[in-house]
Amino acid sequence: MIEFKQVSFAYEGSGEGKLRDLNFTVKKGECILLTGRSGCGKTTVTRLINGLIPAFFPGKLSGEVWIDGREVSEEPIYRIAEKAGSVFQNPKTQFFNMDTDGEIAFGMENNGVPQTQMQQRVNQTAEELGIEKLLGRSIFSLSGGEKQKIAFASVYAMNPDIYLLDEPSSNLDEDAIDDLRKHIALLKQQGKTVIIAEHRIYYLRGLADRIFYLEKGELKHTWTGEEFFKIAMEDRKHMGLRSMEHKKDKGLLRIDGKSSGKKEEMLEFQDLAIGYGKKVVLSKLDFKAFTGDIIAVTGHNGVGKSTFSRTLCGLLKPLAGKILWNNTALKEKARLSHSYMVMQDVNYQLFADSVEHECSFGIQNPDYELAAKTMQELGLSEYRSRHPNTLSGGQKQRVAVAVSMICKKEILIFDEPTSGLDYESMLSVAGLMKRLAKMGKIIFVVTHDAELMAEACTRILQLEA
Repeated sequence: MIEFKQVSFAYEGSGEGKLRDLNFTVKKGECILLTGRSGCGKTTVTRLINGLIPAFFPGKLSGEVWIDGREVSEEPIYRIAEKAGSVFQNPKTQFFNMDTDGEIAFGMENNGVPQTQMQQRVNQTAEELGIEKLLGRSIFSLSGGEKQKIAFASVYAMNPDIYLLDEPSSNLDEDAIDDLRKHIALLKQQGKTVIIAEHRIYYLRGLADRIFYLEKGELKHTWTGEEFFKIAMEDRKHMGLRSMEHKKDKGLLRIDGKSSGKKEEMLEFQDLAIGYGKKVVLSKLDFKAFTGDIIAVTGHNGVGKSTFSRTLCGLLKPLAGKILWNNTALKEKARLSHSYMVMQDVNYQLFADSVEHECSFGIQNPDYELAAKTMQELGLSEYRSRHPNTLSGGQKQRVAVAVSMICKKEILIFDEPTSGLDYESMLSVAGLMKRLAKMGKIIFVVTHDAELMAEACTRILQLEA
């Protein structure tokens, strides 16, 4: 159904090859997992299948990509879209409407589906995917995980033959990942072809028929699902792959409760209520954090984790209660001066024309030696002259994490910092957090990543509505 013939591709202006001599065939109804280290070319493969390369991403392309006997580069993109539906790593980049119903129906509207039939399909999609509670909502009110669910639903409503999923679990909680697994199983039952570019791989056990491992743009290994999930742990780590077991299911998530600092300074929430406008999202929050703490902030998608983060760093006002620093109440401006947040959508905070400039952008009296050392520690030195927008999603996140270290704030908030990162990059972020904790920082990590929690966090703040 899908065939790559001697395909090589390099993005325009990147100065390097993203893919080299790819040859493979995907049969109808197969579920293929594309995996490998961040920046290995997984997303590029999906863009070649859905026609975004070369239609929207210019570069040097050689070889041929075929779908159902038609060469993708010779087909208009709307024809390809009838066959292949894509869910991007950042779902917001594919939204066209302000409400969820309109977004799910958008593709059908473009195809001239009658309104009555279209509404029936929207309702059917919501029912089959179990997202009825997300209908009738503003896109802007959704959490990152809820946005991914709507992006998937908008593709599912179109009923394509091929599904291209780019890091579909990156912002999902455990229950939502279980739902995603069920949805992929449903697609397989329907005879759909599914190609998943993913770092979080444990939930695909028993679903992926074959696994393609990419390394620096080359297809290095191909396994059956049964072969892949028998790979020894040390070999898996050496390849930069995430755990093949669910940490919590295996009892491997242990938090020791010990801080790295001396507990010289204290952050305290007293009867805190947070939300937007007059809408209360969470209330009666009483909590103390000390220097050296690395606190995992976790909970279901939509419970209010990002709202909590924005309130803590001064972007939102509390609806009630107080936030104190060493027994002194902090207003919004003071919280901004004490804190730094690495946002879930890192594209919102990348401004400079190179990685090196990003690491000093907007920082008063930047420490260039520290910036160089941090880039080296996070594996960014080789990209120092690259524009941040030319990096992969995981590489962009590492740039933002580097900036958080360089700007020397007391309270650091990381919103899903390991979303889209491979195993080695996750360990680098965990190591950086530990180093910051030893420097006396208080770190809050909004995350669903059990591996990160086990590796770095000392405490867990479980938020419940």
